[in-house]
Amino acid sequence: MKFEQIRERAYDLWERHHRPDDFSIELWLMAERELRAERRVQAEEPEAHVNPDESGRFRG
Repeated sequence: MKFEQIRERAYDLWERHHRPDDFSIELWLMAERELRAERRVQAEEPEAHVNPDESGRFRG
């Protein structure tokens, strides 16, 4: 997870929560948690979808 990704997510959270004062640390930590959770979900998804080609054979 990159600093820039966290910064962008924290800024989005700040805007979504009506730009509150004095919540920068909380929003930063919330951004980290959200991004970490998204990475976990992506890691659990199958990496490649196997689709049959025109002959009906599966390609991987």
